[in-house]
Amino acid sequence: MVDLTPMTPSAAVAGFADSQARAQWRTVLRRFLRHRAAVAGMAIFVLLLLFAFLGPLIWTVSLEPGADAKASPGAGHPFGTDRIGHDMLAAVISGTRLSLQIALVVALVATVLGVVLGAMAGYLRGLVDGAISRLIDLMLCVPSVVITAVLARRTFSVLPSAQNSSNWLTVALIIALFTSWFPIARTMRGMVLSLREKEFVEAARALGASTRRIVFSHILPNTIDVIIVNATVTVAQAVLLESALSFIGLGVHRPDASLGLLINENKNELATLPWLFWFPFVFIVAISLSVNFMGDGLRDAFDPRQRKVRA
Repeated sequence: MVDLTPMTPSAAVAGFADSQARAQWRTVLRRFLRHRAAVAGMAIFVLLLLFAFLGPLIWTVSLEPGADAKASPGAGHPFGTDRIGHDMLAAVISGTRLSLQIALVVALVATVLGVVLGAMAGYLRGLVDGAISRLIDLMLCVPSVVITAVLARRTFSVLPSAQNSSNWLTVALIIALFTSWFPIARTMRGMVLSLREKEFVEAARALGASTRRIVFSHILPNTIDVIIVNATVTVAQAVLLESALSFIGLGVHRPDASLGLLINENKNELATLPWLFWFPFVFIVAISLSVNFMGDGLRDAFDPRQRKVRA
Protein backbone atom coordinates (compact mmCIF):
# COMPACT_ATOMS: atom_id res chain seq x y z
CA MET A 1 0.00 0.00 0.00
CA VAL A 2 1.40 3.40 -0.97
CA ASP A 3 1.80 5.89 1.87
CA LEU A 4 0.11 9.13 0.78
CA THR A 5 0.91 11.01 4.00
CA PRO A 6 2.30 14.42 3.04
CA MET A 7 5.94 14.93 3.93
CA THR A 8 6.70 17.67 6.45
CA PRO A 9 8.97 20.52 5.32
CA SER A 10 11.74 19.51 7.73
CA ALA A 11 11.65 15.91 6.50
CA ALA A 12 11.73 17.11 2.90
CA VAL A 13 14.75 19.31 3.62
CA ALA A 14 16.52 16.45 5.42
CA GLY A 15 15.81 14.08 2.54
CA PHE A 16 17.10 16.58 0.01
CA ALA A 17 20.28 17.14 2.07
CA ASP A 18 20.75 13.36 2.29
CA SER A 19 20.45 12.90 -1.45
CA GLN A 20 22.82 15.81 -2.07
CA ALA A 21 25.41 14.29 0.27
CA ARG A 22 25.17 10.90 -1.44
CA ALA A 23 25.52 12.53 -4.85
CA GLN A 24 28.57 14.45 -3.67
CA TRP A 25 30.27 11.30 -2.36
CA ARG A 26 29.50 9.49 -5.61
CA THR A 27 31.13 12.36 -7.50
CA VAL A 28 34.18 12.19 -5.23
CA LEU A 29 34.47 8.42 -5.74
CA ARG A 30 34.10 8.78 -9.52
CA ARG A 31 36.83 11.44 -9.66
CA PHE A 32 39.13 9.37 -7.49
CA LEU A 33 38.69 6.26 -9.63
CA ARG A 34 39.56 8.29 -12.75
CA HIS A 35 42.88 9.27 -11.18
CA ARG A 36 45.00 6.37 -12.40
CA ALA A 37 48.01 7.07 -10.20
CA ALA A 38 45.78 7.27 -7.11
CA VAL A 39 44.05 3.98 -7.93
CA ALA A 40 47.43 2.33 -8.51
CA GLY A 41 48.68 3.78 -5.22
CA MET A 42 45.63 2.46 -3.37
CA ALA A 43 46.11 -1.00 -4.89
CA ILE A 44 49.79 -1.04 -3.88
CA PHE A 45 48.97 0.15 -0.36
CA VAL A 46 46.32 -2.56 0.08
CA LEU A 47 48.84 -5.16 -1.09
CA LEU A 48 51.36 -3.81 1.41
CA LEU A 49 48.80 -4.09 4.20
CA LEU A 50 48.04 -7.68 3.21
CA PHE A 51 51.76 -8.42 2.98
CA ALA A 52 52.41 -6.98 6.44
CA PHE A 53 49.45 -8.35 8.38
CA LEU A 54 48.64 -11.60 6.55
CA GLY A 55 52.17 -12.41 5.41
CA PRO A 56 53.12 -14.27 8.63
CA LEU A 57 50.21 -16.65 8.02
CA ILE A 58 51.67 -17.63 4.64
CA TRP A 59 55.41 -17.25 5.17
CA THR A 60 55.97 -19.12 8.44
CA VAL A 61 59.78 -19.11 8.45
CA SER A 62 61.08 -18.15 11.89
CA LEU A 63 62.83 -14.86 12.58
CA GLU A 64 65.45 -16.74 14.58
CA PRO A 65 68.97 -17.20 13.10
CA GLY A 66 69.32 -20.20 10.79
CA ALA A 67 72.06 -22.26 9.24
CA ASP A 68 71.96 -20.50 5.84
CA ALA A 69 73.95 -17.38 6.68
CA LYS A 70 74.56 -14.84 3.90
CA ALA A 71 72.39 -16.80 1.44
CA SER A 72 71.51 -14.99 -1.79
CA PRO A 73 67.84 -14.54 -2.73
CA GLY A 74 66.50 -17.83 -4.03
CA ALA A 75 63.76 -20.42 -3.68
CA GLY A 76 64.44 -21.19 -0.02
CA HIS A 77 64.86 -17.55 0.97
CA PRO A 78 63.24 -15.18 -1.59
CA PHE A 79 64.86 -12.13 0.04
CA GLY A 80 68.04 -13.94 1.09
CA THR A 81 69.47 -14.11 4.61
CA ASP A 82 71.73 -11.85 6.64
CA ARG A 83 75.17 -12.57 8.05
CA ILE A 84 73.85 -14.68 10.94
CA GLY A 85 71.09 -16.48 9.04
CA HIS A 86 67.98 -14.36 9.63
CA ASP A 87 65.46 -14.83 6.82
CA MET A 88 65.06 -11.38 5.23
CA LEU A 89 61.54 -11.99 3.90
CA ALA A 90 60.31 -12.70 7.43
CA ALA A 91 62.24 -9.66 8.69
CA VAL A 92 60.80 -7.37 5.99
CA ILE A 93 57.26 -8.60 6.71
CA SER A 94 57.75 -7.82 10.40
CA GLY A 95 59.42 -4.47 9.64
CA THR A 96 56.69 -3.41 7.22
CA ARG A 97 54.02 -4.27 9.77
CA LEU A 98 55.73 -2.24 12.49
CA SER A 99 56.39 0.74 10.21
CA LEU A 100 52.72 0.77 9.16
CA GLN A 101 51.58 0.48 12.78
CA ILE A 102 53.70 3.49 13.71
CA ALA A 103 52.48 5.48 10.70
CA LEU A 104 48.80 4.76 11.41
CA VAL A 105 49.14 5.66 15.10
CA VAL A 106 50.93 8.88 14.16
CA ALA A 107 48.25 9.76 11.59
CA LEU A 108 45.43 9.12 14.08
CA VAL A 109 46.94 11.07 16.99
CA ALA A 110 48.27 13.94 14.85
CA THR A 111 45.00 14.32 12.95
CA VAL A 112 42.86 14.46 16.10
CA LEU A 113 45.23 16.90 17.79
CA GLY A 114 45.72 19.07 14.71
CA VAL A 115 42.01 19.23 13.88
CA VAL A 116 40.94 20.13 17.42
CA LEU A 117 43.65 22.73 18.08
CA GLY A 118 43.41 24.20 14.58
CA ALA A 119 39.65 24.52 14.90
CA MET A 120 39.99 26.16 18.32
CA ALA A 121 42.52 28.65 16.97
CA GLY A 122 40.42 29.52 13.94
CA TYR A 123 37.09 29.83 15.73
CA LEU A 124 38.05 31.38 19.08
CA ARG A 125 40.78 33.64 17.68
CA GLY A 126 42.26 36.15 20.16
CA LEU A 127 44.72 34.82 22.72
CA VAL A 128 43.98 31.19 21.92
CA ASP A 129 44.72 31.73 18.23
CA GLY A 130 47.85 33.72 19.04
CA ALA A 131 49.27 31.09 21.38
CA ILE A 132 48.58 28.11 19.09
CA SER A 133 49.71 29.91 15.93
CA ARG A 134 52.99 31.10 17.49
CA LEU A 135 53.72 27.59 18.74
CA ILE A 136 53.08 26.19 15.25
CA ASP A 137 55.27 28.83 13.62
CA LEU A 138 58.08 28.16 16.08
CA MET A 139 58.02 24.38 15.68
CA LEU A 140 57.76 24.51 11.88
CA CYS A 141 61.00 26.52 11.77
CA VAL A 142 62.95 23.50 13.05
CA PRO A 143 63.37 20.38 10.87
CA SER A 144 61.18 17.51 12.06
CA VAL A 145 64.11 15.09 12.20
CA VAL A 146 66.00 17.39 14.56
CA ILE A 147 63.05 17.81 16.93
CA THR A 148 62.22 14.12 17.09
CA ALA A 149 65.86 13.05 17.36
CA VAL A 150 66.49 15.36 20.32
CA LEU A 151 63.28 14.32 22.07
CA ALA A 152 63.87 10.61 21.42
CA ARG A 153 67.40 10.82 22.78
CA ARG A 154 66.16 12.66 25.84
CA THR A 155 63.32 10.20 26.37
CA PHE A 156 65.60 7.17 26.10
CA SER A 157 68.10 8.72 28.52
CA VAL A 158 65.41 9.48 31.11
CA LEU A 159 63.57 6.17 30.56
CA PRO A 160 66.20 3.51 29.82
CA SER A 161 63.46 0.88 29.68
CA ALA A 162 62.09 2.60 26.56
CA GLN A 163 65.29 1.70 24.75
CA ASN A 164 65.68 -1.83 26.03
CA SER A 165 62.10 -3.03 25.53
CA SER A 166 59.40 -2.60 22.88
CA ASN A 167 59.46 1.12 22.14
CA TRP A 168 57.59 1.56 18.86
CA LEU A 169 54.63 3.24 20.56
CA THR A 170 56.97 5.71 22.28
CA VAL A 171 58.51 6.60 18.92
CA ALA A 172 55.06 6.98 17.34
CA LEU A 173 53.85 9.32 20.10
CA ILE A 174 57.01 11.46 19.91
CA ILE A 175 56.51 11.90 16.16
CA ALA A 176 52.78 12.61 16.50
CA LEU A 177 52.89 14.98 19.48
CA PHE A 178 55.92 17.03 18.55
CA THR A 179 55.96 17.29 14.75
CA SER A 180 53.12 15.82 12.72
CA TRP A 181 50.11 17.79 13.98
CA PHE A 182 51.50 21.28 13.25
CA PRO A 183 50.82 21.35 9.46
CA ILE A 184 47.35 19.87 10.02
CA ALA A 185 46.52 22.50 12.65
CA ARG A 186 47.69 25.33 10.40
CA THR A 187 45.56 24.09 7.51
CA MET A 188 42.52 23.61 9.76
CA ARG A 189 42.91 27.09 11.24
CA GLY A 190 42.71 28.64 7.79
CA MET A 191 39.65 26.58 6.87
CA VAL A 192 37.81 27.42 10.10
CA LEU A 193 38.64 31.13 9.80
CA SER A 194 36.84 31.09 6.46
CA LEU A 195 33.90 28.93 7.54
CA ARG A 196 33.17 30.81 10.77
CA GLU A 197 31.90 33.76 8.71
CA LYS A 198 29.47 31.68 6.63
CA GLU A 199 25.71 32.10 6.91
CA PHE A 200 25.03 28.65 8.38
CA VAL A 201 27.44 29.36 11.25
CA GLU A 202 25.85 32.77 11.86
CA ALA A 203 22.43 31.09 11.91
CA ALA A 204 23.57 28.47 14.43
CA ARG A 205 25.10 31.19 16.59
CA ALA A 206 21.88 33.23 16.44
CA LEU A 207 19.87 30.19 17.55
CA GLY A 208 22.04 29.91 20.66
CA ALA A 209 24.19 26.91 19.71
CA SER A 210 27.22 26.42 21.95
CA THR A 211 30.76 26.85 20.65
CA ARG A 212 31.35 23.10 20.88
CA ARG A 213 28.22 22.36 18.85
CA ILE A 214 29.04 24.95 16.21
CA VAL A 215 32.60 23.67 15.79
CA PHE A 216 31.96 19.93 15.90
CA SER A 217 28.49 19.74 14.34
CA HIS A 218 28.58 22.53 11.77
CA ILE A 219 32.16 23.50 10.89
CA LEU A 220 34.21 20.29 11.08
CA PRO A 221 31.82 18.24 8.89
CA ASN A 222 32.49 20.80 6.15
CA THR A 223 36.24 20.20 6.40
CA ILE A 224 36.13 16.40 6.12
CA ASP A 225 37.89 16.54 2.74
CA VAL A 226 40.84 18.47 4.18
CA ILE A 227 41.00 16.13 7.19
CA ILE A 228 41.09 12.99 5.02
CA VAL A 229 43.77 14.35 2.68
CA ASN A 230 45.98 15.55 5.54
CA ALA A 231 45.64 12.25 7.40
CA THR A 232 46.69 10.38 4.26
CA VAL A 233 49.75 12.57 3.71
CA THR A 234 50.69 12.21 7.40
CA VAL A 235 50.97 8.43 6.98
CA ALA A 236 53.64 8.83 4.29
CA GLN A 237 55.52 11.47 6.27
CA ALA A 238 55.47 9.32 9.41
CA VAL A 239 56.96 6.33 7.57
CA LEU A 240 59.84 8.45 6.25
CA LEU A 241 60.46 10.20 9.58
CA GLU A 242 60.43 6.97 11.57
CA SER A 243 62.79 5.38 9.05
CA ALA A 244 65.18 8.33 9.35
CA LEU A 245 65.15 8.14 13.15
CA SER A 246 65.72 4.40 13.18
CA PHE A 247 68.49 4.75 10.60
CA ILE A 248 70.44 7.11 12.89
CA GLY A 249 69.78 4.89 15.92
CA LEU A 250 67.25 7.12 17.68
CA GLY A 251 64.05 5.37 16.65
CA VAL A 252 62.87 1.80 17.01
CA HIS A 253 65.20 -0.61 18.84
CA ARG A 254 65.26 -4.34 19.32
CA PRO A 255 63.21 -6.41 20.09
CA ASP A 256 61.14 -4.30 17.64
CA ALA A 257 62.37 -4.04 14.05
CA SER A 258 61.08 -1.46 11.59
CA LEU A 259 62.18 -1.05 7.98
CA GLY A 260 64.44 1.84 9.00
CA LEU A 261 66.12 -0.30 11.65
CA LEU A 262 66.73 -3.09 9.11
CA ILE A 263 68.48 -0.59 6.85
CA ASN A 264 70.53 0.72 9.78
CA GLU A 265 71.63 -2.76 10.80
CA ASN A 266 72.63 -3.72 7.25
CA LYS A 267 74.03 -0.46 5.86
CA ASN A 268 77.60 -1.75 6.08
CA GLU A 269 76.67 -4.79 3.99
CA LEU A 270 75.67 -2.76 0.91
CA ALA A 271 78.78 -3.73 -1.05
CA THR A 272 78.83 -7.43 -0.14
CA LEU A 273 75.17 -8.32 0.67
CA PRO A 274 73.20 -5.61 -1.14
CA TRP A 275 69.81 -7.34 -0.79
CA LEU A 276 69.89 -6.70 2.97
CA PHE A 277 69.75 -2.96 2.25
CA TRP A 278 67.66 -2.77 -0.91
CA PHE A 279 64.64 -4.84 0.08
CA PRO A 280 63.72 -2.71 3.15
CA PHE A 281 64.52 0.44 1.18
CA VAL A 282 62.19 -0.54 -1.67
CA PHE A 283 59.35 -1.17 0.78
CA ILE A 284 59.83 2.24 2.42
CA VAL A 285 59.67 3.91 -0.99
CA ALA A 286 56.62 1.83 -1.98
CA ILE A 287 54.69 2.83 1.15
CA SER A 288 55.58 6.49 0.79
CA LEU A 289 54.81 6.74 -2.93
CA SER A 290 51.55 4.76 -2.75
CA VAL A 291 50.19 6.91 0.08
CA ASN A 292 51.29 10.13 -1.63
CA PHE A 293 49.55 9.07 -4.86
CA MET A 294 46.40 8.33 -2.85
CA GLY A 295 46.64 11.76 -1.24
CA ASP A 296 46.97 13.45 -4.63
CA GLY A 297 43.93 11.58 -5.90
CA LEU A 298 41.84 12.46 -2.85
CA ARG A 299 42.86 16.11 -3.11
CA ASP A 300 41.76 16.24 -6.74
CA ALA A 301 38.56 14.30 -6.05
CA PHE A 302 37.45 16.55 -3.21
CA ASP A 303 38.34 19.80 -4.98
CA PRO A 304 35.00 21.35 -6.05
CA ARG A 305 36.79 23.40 -8.70
CA GLN A 306 38.24 20.25 -10.29
CA ARG A 307 36.93 19.67 -13.79
CA LYS A 308 39.51 17.34 -15.28
CA VAL A 309 41.14 14.60 -13.25
CA ARG A 310 44.77 13.98 -14.03
CA ALA A 311 45.53 10.62 -15.56
